[in-house]
Amino acid sequence: MFLWVLGVGLGCSPRPAGGPPILGKGSDTMVNLAQAWAEAYAVAQPGVQVEVSGGGSGVGIAALIRGSADLANSSRDLKPAEAKSAHTATGMAPREYIVGYDALGIYVHRDNPLEAVTFEQLRELFAVDGRITKWSELGVRIPGSRHDEIVRVGRQSSGGTFEFLRHRVLNDRDFRLGTLELNGSKEVVELIANTPTAIGYSGMGFVVPGVKLLRVAERAGDEAVAPTPEATVSGRYPIARTLLVYALGEPRPEVRGYLEWILSDAGQSWVPASGFVPVPMERRQPAGRLLEVDR
Repeated sequence: MFLWVLGVGLGCSPRPAGGPPILGKGSDTMVNLAQAWAEAYAVAQPGVQVEVSGGGSGVGIAALIRGSADLANSSRDLKPAEAKSAHTATGMAPREYIVGYDALGIYVHRDNPLEAVTFEQLRELFAVDGRITKWSELGVRIPGSRHDEIVRVGRQSSGGTFEFLRHRVLNDRDFRLGTLELNGSKEVVELIANTPTAIGYSGMGFVVPGVKLLRVAERAGDEAVAPTPEATVSGRYPIARTLLVYALGEPRPEVRGYLEWILSDAGQSWVPASGFVPVPMERRQPAGRLLEVDR
């Protein structure tokens, strides 16, 4: 609690209370972090209420465009068409805030002997025309299992995690039929922990004892890099990404004060506590970045 109160004194100025609640919606990857921020800010700034819900990055962005949310939490970049739709619907350009960093982890069961994977192997596993269907095709035998068929696990199509992997790794190819699409990042990892023949993807903050994260190389012959905090911030880990919050135009004072607090030391202290990587001081932009809109 001391840190929260100290964060208000040093990280952002007090804002008038008593207005409508701040509504944040979107990324399931970020929902636990967003909820932690909301609860901490209720202590740091009494009288300002923050309400958080998930549903996926695309759901949050759609709510922002409709005007039914003040903030869209997103684990992927806003698309140009979405920025244009927001401007057309509201007359305001989106404003982008980088609030943390995440490594999109490739998860397998803890007993799986596989240690590293390349982008090409992931395409063969997950893309619609991929040819890898059995662990033996990767030179792997799952201990204690009589089954060789690979169980592929992913996120629902409205999620930023789904979109990010599809664009960054699959080169915008569709996912192959039969891939399990789950609604939450936690559910993906829990299923893998209970399925020795499974492989899937989720944010780095959802590790549980029954799984392990693979090292990843963009090309065969490249060094396979583990999703550590240092490799995530530096970009050495090839599927690192930014965690983002979007607002429209110039946010009202309560919303602006909340965003300033998120990027203060107090707000950023919750990022590693949620399994992600905080924004270094020199990269923080409390005023955000107003996006150019293609008219």
